[in-house]
Amino acid sequence: MKRKGKFPKFLKVVASFAIVITAVFCLIRRLPECFDSQNSAALAAAVFTLADGEYRLSDNKEETVATEPDTSSVTPSAGKKTNEESYKPVDKSNRDKSDYYDSFADHTGEEKYSIAEKTIGADGTQVENCFVKNKTGLDFDFESILKTPLTFKVKENSDSPQVLIYHTHTSEGYMDEDVDYFYDSFYSRTQNEDFNVVAVGNVIADTLNKKGIKTLHDKTVHDSTYNGSYDRSVQTVLSDMSEYSDIKVVLDIHRDALGTDDCKVKTVFTYDDKKAAQIMVLSGCDIYNERGFENWQNNLNFALKIQNTAETMYPGMTRPMSFDFFAYNEYVCDGSLLIEIGTDANSIDEVEYTAQLLANVLYNVLGE
Repeated sequence: MKRKGKFPKFLKVVASFAIVITAVFCLIRRLPECFDSQNSAALAAAVFTLADGEYRLSDNKEETVATEPDTSSVTPSAGKKTNEESYKPVDKSNRDKSDYYDSFADHTGEEKYSIAEKTIGADGTQVENCFVKNKTGLDFDFESILKTPLTFKVKENSDSPQVLIYHTHTSEGYMDEDVDYFYDSFYSRTQNEDFNVVAVGNVIADTLNKKGIKTLHDKTVHDSTYNGSYDRSVQTVLSDMSEYSDIKVVLDIHRDALGTDDCKVKTVFTYDDKKAAQIMVLSGCDIYNERGFENWQNNLNFALKIQNTAETMYPGMTRPMSFDFFAYNEYVCDGSLLIEIGTDANSIDEVEYTAQLLANVLYNVLGE
C-alpha cells in the first residue's frame, strides 16, 4: 500500500518539474525578441501594444508589411487645393563652385567611386496611399490619426510668418551634378549655400511665400561642431518663435546619407518626366513621457497628412515615414517635424525640384 502511494506522488513531482522546464525554455526563447532593440522603451513594447488608448498584453509585435499600392489612378483628394506652380530650375550659372567640389574638374590621381539610384517604396504599415515604418513595437490606428483635423491653422496672406524653416545640420551638402560617380575629394558638408540644405530651404520658403503663406527661413549655422547641434538649433527656433508668435509650422530640413564608402545611394522618383529626390518624414513618439514631448500625437497627425498628401499628389515621392522613440526638436509645437530631402548623392537640381513639390504638398495640407 505504501508503494502505491509513493508512485503517484513521484509522478506529480516529475510533472511539476516538466512544467517548470517548459516555462523556462519558453522564456529563454522570448528573451532575444525583448532585447532586439537598444531602446528601453522598445523592451516594454515587446510586452504591450497600444489599442484604443489602453495597454494590453500582446503576443504579436510585428509590423504588417503591405503590398505596393496601385498609384495609376491616384488623384488629389476632393476639397484640397491643387494649384501648383510650374518648376523653374535655378540658373546654374549663378552657382559658385569656387569653394566646392566640381564633378567635371580634373581629378587625375583620385580614386573614382559609384553612385546608385534607388527608389525606396512599400515597406511597413500601409496608411491609405503611404507607408509608415513603425519602429516602436506598438500598434496604432494610423488611419484614424490621419483623419483627425490638425490642431493648428495658418493664416494666408498674413504679414506675420506662419512657417519657420531651419537646419540643425546646416552644412549638409549635395552633389553638384547628376552623375553616377564621385571622387575622393568629394566631401558632402559645406557652408556653400548653393549646394547645401540651405538651397533647399530657399526653394520651399520662396514657393510658400508666393502662394501666400508667409515663411521665415532661418539660415543660422548650428553644426560648426557636430555635437550639440540640436541644443543650439532649438535655441534658434525658440528665439524665432518668441519674436514671431504666429509661427505654427516649424520644419527642420536635412538630407540623408546612404550606401558605402565605395558606392553612395541616392533616392529618386520621377514626376512630369523630371527626376527628383525622395523625402523621408520623421515623427517621434513619447508614449512613456521620457522626452518631454507631450504633443507627439499632434505632430504624428501632421506628419501623416504630409506623407499621404505627397504620395497622392506625387506618387513615389516619399520613403516610408520613420516613426520611433525620439523627439529631436519636434516638441516645440504641434507643427514641428524633421524632413530629410534626398541624400548626399542626389544632385542639387534634384533636391531643389523636390523642394518645390514639397512646398505644394505643404500648401495643400495647411489649407485643409
